[in-house]
Amino acid sequence: MPRIVLASQSPSRLAILRSAGVEPVVRPAHVDERAIEAAHTDPRETVQALAVAKAAAISPDFPDDVVIGCDSLLLIDGHLQGKPHTPEATVDRWHQQAGRSAELLTGHCITFRGESFVDTGATRIDFAAASDNDIEAYTRTGEPLECAGAFTLEALGGWFIDRIEGDPSSVIGLSLPLVRRALYSFGLDVSDFWGRDAGGADAGIDRRDALF
Repeated sequence: MPRIVLASQSPSRLAILRSAGVEPVVRPAHVDERAIEAAHTDPRETVQALAVAKAAAISPDFPDDVVIGCDSLLLIDGHLQGKPHTPEATVDRWHQQAGRSAELLTGHCITFRGESFVDTGATRIDFAAASDNDIEAYTRTGEPLECAGAFTLEALGGWFIDRIEGDPSSVIGLSLPLVRRALYSFGLDVSDFWGRDAGGADAGIDRRDALF
């Protein structure tokens, strides 16, 4: 059986797969994200191009495995926002988006034996009108600095998200429904990957337990 290879160093994406019963091979892809973003103007094309580049960088090393490349960007006021990286940029970003709505786009490129499945998950985010003190405190934790849109849904950032419309796993960084559709398009079943270690062997986990 093929393995699932995650072309990302994102702890959130890894956590999604693990919570869904999959222990992937983790092989972060290193691509020139700024150059790819500069080459595209359409938001969906941009996140898909980033995902395609990441999967393409890794898939030659894993020709018989399922390789997942992802990238997320926040679309607000017609502009894509990535990771803020610095505390100053994080505070500015939160003052811009607090109390407003935006769309998180997560591009996916999933490859298997020469085939590719490319799609984008889109989810509306309603941000809370967070207080200045909370914005400063959240920034000091360091959590939002390396997150697209300067927030998380599954950790401290969850305090400041009032509502989402769409796939929650896509907001965290990887859409399980989209990956499921990709696997089906390759003639694979999701359950084939439950309870198997990164080496492809059965890890001795009951597949019923893999759900929890």
